[in-house]
Amino acid sequence: MHDEFPLDPELCHLNHAAVGPWPRRTAEAVSRFAEENARWGSLAYPQWLAVEQRLRERLARLIGAVSPDEIALAKNTSEALSVIAHGIDWRPGQTVVGIAQEFPSNRIVWESLASLGVTWRGLDLDASADPEADLIAMCDGNTRLLAVSWVQYASGRRLDLERLGAHCRAHGILFCVDAIQGLGALPCDVRRFQADFMVADGHKWLLGPEGLALLYVRPELRDTLTLRQFGWHMVEQVGDFDRTDWSPARSARRFECGSPNLLGTHALEASLSLIEEIGMDRIWSRLQERTAHLIASIEGRGFELMTPADPGLRAGIISFRIPGIPAEPLYRELMQRKVLCACRGGGIRFSPHFYTPVAMIDRAMEILDETLASRGSG
Repeated sequence: MHDEFPLDPELCHLNHAAVGPWPRRTAEAVSRFAEENARWGSLAYPQWLAVEQRLRERLARLIGAVSPDEIALAKNTSEALSVIAHGIDWRPGQTVVGIAQEFPSNRIVWESLASLGVTWRGLDLDASADPEADLIAMCDGNTRLLAVSWVQYASGRRLDLERLGAHCRAHGILFCVDAIQGLGALPCDVRRFQADFMVADGHKWLLGPEGLALLYVRPELRDTLTLRQFGWHMVEQVGDFDRTDWSPARSARRFECGSPNLLGTHALEASLSLIEEIGMDRIWSRLQERTAHLIASIEGRGFELMTPADPGLRAGIISFRIPGIPAEPLYRELMQRKVLCACRGGGIRFSPHFYTPVAMIDRAMEILDETLASRGSG
């Protein structure tokens, strides 16, 4: 397995919640694609499209969708959320319920609906002992949509999507899941979650490139979203360039207006092939072992754990604070010493993956100890 991740031995990569490294096979797939393009141009374009179809199939299996026709490929999570937000037929006075501490992509897009008379309301997650119950309580007769991240990017708090999805479906509320911090770390079943929409970029836990994202729309809702982008690729009669009459594709391809990102397609398809070979249950089991080890190391040092210790309330993100030590300068020092991490929510965020050696986690914590000692805080 380590052959797939030839990371520099001096690097402690604990930042999969930001940008994950490519597996070896992904780098090789991109190299082959580039060499083929340089040597033969687009002679193999039909084969490239076959890779794109395999990617849709892998993504459909990954999230539990019925068909690859349910999968659209967007440029990123923000674009996918914008397709949803500005495709819904809103009425003045309607509300969107979410979480106040969301990553900006899952807040700004809903706030942009204010000009339509739509209000976004955010739950203060830090003040909630039962976020699912509080989110449900915030939904009323004016709530058109509940939009949440599966896993919060700063605290690592995981939501019970089944509970939220069941409430939304029973009360006619649309349910939108930003799965970027869970997909590739946790087993996923979009139908069990009863999600109407799911989005996720490929460059974090999926170990793929930036610039390519999943957009899932429940088939029954596909025709209800007003299209805001148009082009040759989103029509049913794609490839019939002389045709003057057209209609949107019946599949989720209707949300893809122009030329596909085939470079990114080759990369993400290769990364997902590794994830499928290993299996999400095994990935999740190995990731739990690593996060539990990391939590024990953090708590053993007396640091303040920001992420829930309960395995049922977290995924791969482990965030913590050190009393009396500002997070930002500490983060910069760790990065200088090649501990790849993040500063989020006023704390240090570590995010190992299933393949991360436990010894790497231990080394990162030793470097943290050394850094604190050198600052006179050990």
